[in-house]
Amino acid sequence: MLEIKNLHASVEGEDEQILKGVNLTINKGEIHAIMGPNGSGKSTLAKVVSGHPEYEITEGEILFEGEDITELDADERAHLGMFLAFQYPIEVPGITNRTLLRESYNTIARENDREELDPLEFDDYLKERLEVIDMKDSFLERSINTGFSGGEKKKNEVFQMAVLNPKLAFMDETDSGLDIDALKIVSDGINKIAGPENAIVLITHYQRLLNYITPDYVHVMMNGKIVKSAGKELALELEDQGYEKLEKEFSLNGEAQ
Repeated sequence: MLEIKNLHASVEGEDEQILKGVNLTINKGEIHAIMGPNGSGKSTLAKVVSGHPEYEITEGEILFEGEDITELDADERAHLGMFLAFQYPIEVPGITNRTLLRESYNTIARENDREELDPLEFDDYLKERLEVIDMKDSFLERSINTGFSGGEKKKNEVFQMAVLNPKLAFMDETDSGLDIDALKIVSDGINKIAGPENAIVLITHYQRLLNYITPDYVHVMMNGKIVKSAGKELALELEDQGYEKLEKEFSLNGEAQ
């Protein structure tokens, strides 16, 4: 589904590279977790793959379902079936969740020659998808994230994903700021969305999210590269030992393991 080859990227207009040769392959039906210390490039990777205009790709390529999307804008990538859940979801006063989701859903449907839903059909669909994340329908009439608690914003991101049903979702620290109850609800929603025809990438600092969502692969990013990949046991190792050992190994040999 996604193949990242030797990806280098920086903030547009700046010389310093943040991503320094990322290689990653993701297949349908897989859940990947990307972990690493602060400043390692995890969030930048999610934004670059999603087409955030603040970043410039200086080398390498991104293939989505075999198509080179390196030069596509964010909306074009979304039309193909890509989704980014933000680490810090923004508030958008004056536009309701219902309006955003109906316009987004129908735009994606139109771009893919699928049938659009009229307002009544879409309302029925929304009510069905609310059950995925256990949200009240009153949230549909509220402005996007406006006045939401941290946990409500993260639940709203998962709800958006449930409605839009992307092929590939990057979830940037969806667990940050959640108490244990909210974490369970969000994790349960992600597990319900995950399936054989889509793929999910979880970016997180902590093992606790992976207590509820079992990844097929765990990757560690340091200094703009993926330096180690393994199964879910790698997250437990990091929780126990931290990143210091890997940092020493990486500084010694400078190559991905």
